Amino acid sequence: MRTNRIRTTVIAATALAAALSLTACGGDDKAMGTKPAGSAETATPAATSTDGKAQSEAPEAGTPETQTVPAEGKHAGGNGNGANQSKKPEAAAIATCTPKNSTVKVSKVSRPINHLLLTVTNTGTKDCAAYYAPFLRFDDAQAVYPILDDSKPQAVVTLSPGEEAYAGISLLGEPGEDEPVKSDNLGVIMVDRNNKSKGESTLKLPAETYTDSRGFVTYWQSDVENALMF
Repeated sequence: MRTNRIRTTVIAATALAAALSLTACGGDDKAMGTKPAGSAETATPAATSTDGKAQSEAPEAGTPETQTVPAEGKHAGGNGNGANQSKKPEAAAIATCTPKNSTVKVSKVSRPINHLLLTVTNTGTKDCAAYYAPFLRFDDAQAVYPILDDSKPQAVVTLSPGEEAYAGISLLGEPGEDEPVKSDNLGVIMVDRNNKSKGESTLKLPAETYTDSRGFVTYWQSDVENALMF
């Protein structure tokens, strides 16, 4: 047993001496500006223009990749050659609901009193957006009917084919404030995201429809209750 311990100690001492010798040699090589054979140090490759482009297109941490009007789009899988690198999705253009892809109707409601309900239905094959509020014109009135700013929804109402949006029309203010005026026809003008006219529909109003200067129309809403709550 004693002989084995001595032999083990000698072997360990020999290995330690060899390691110190190699370290000393490595230090001399480094001081002379050379690298020892088998060194693990390697030069860092310079970033290529493709790498720089990929970094500039990558979204920042915590930054959402989409926008406000419904955005669609898919990331293309990168193959490393720069031609198919992943990019941010672009917002898909949503068509405006217009007389070409939708229909509008006006109807009388029992509650609240002195109100009408305006309904637009997407009759097209693609989604359309009911932006802002409709511009209304009773008979040949030159001014657009007042729009109630307090009715502005949190988001634009987007309609899939067959879906509806609603706007409430208040006809009269308090009794005695104005002389009511009878109207027979209603012009409904749809607007785009820039609040520009995109076509007018002319509707027949319910019998005995009267308005005054205290009336208003709401923004387009996604349900009837919201449209008639004002």
